[in-house]
Amino acid sequence: MTRIALCQIPVDHDPKTNLETVREALARAEGADLAVFPEATLTRFGRGVTEAAEPLDGPFVTGLAEAAREHGTAVIAGVFEPAEGGRVFNTAVALDRTGRLAGAYRKIHLFDSFGARESELVAPGDTPVVVELAGLRIGLITCYDIRFPELARELVDQGADAFAVIAAWGSGPMKEDHWVTLVRARAIENTTWTIAVGQAPNPSARDSFGVGRSMLIDPIGAVRHDLGPGPAVQVGEIDAGLTEIVRRTLPSLEHRRLGIGGS
Repeated sequence: MTRIALCQIPVDHDPKTNLETVREALARAEGADLAVFPEATLTRFGRGVTEAAEPLDGPFVTGLAEAAREHGTAVIAGVFEPAEGGRVFNTAVALDRTGRLAGAYRKIHLFDSFGARESELVAPGDTPVVVELAGLRIGLITCYDIRFPELARELVDQGADAFAVIAAWGSGPMKEDHWVTLVRARAIENTTWTIAVGQAPNPSARDSFGVGRSMLIDPIGAVRHDLGPGPAVQVGEIDAGLTEIVRRTLPSLEHRRLGIGGS
């Protein structure tokens, strides 16, 4: 069993405030092997991300590493890195329980939808990433990426036995329903544990980011935990043995017929 903390926190514009919120959440998640925080844990989305962006050896990730080491808990969280042309990368960092950087994933699919234009501020990544953390091989997925099933399938083909989906999901027409449906679909179609963690709403923010609804979903698609809309920290368990049982019962990954209809 791997103990997973879903850390559904509100995010402020101030990185120092957010780092303190991370530390408080880790204290509440004491005993967890891995704590997963939302997309953009460094700072809220907006024009200010270009000023707040830091390299991965900057003070925020260094602070995350110190907190991981202090609590003996691996951490996944969203940050922003400087990129060329005045834009930033929307990056998920993965730190092991000693604070070592185990991997970093730059968001591939940018949210130019529902009237938003993430690409004005964010440069796209181009490489799917699987990290080894807390005894698991975890495929990293960020927010809008969840709408693209080919990314999750590529991560499974690279050996992922769990997904960590971090988000700052925005409210809007059918948006919360889309979130719940999509994260469950990625778990079901890949028979893979899915850790989906979004920002909690921040009442002081004027944007629409953060609907909560962080979930831990098992390989058959059952929602083991749903944190609802408010700030919360919930520790659940991932049983790798269940994945083997589900995949024997539902061997859909083995039943793929690639190339049908192609030349």
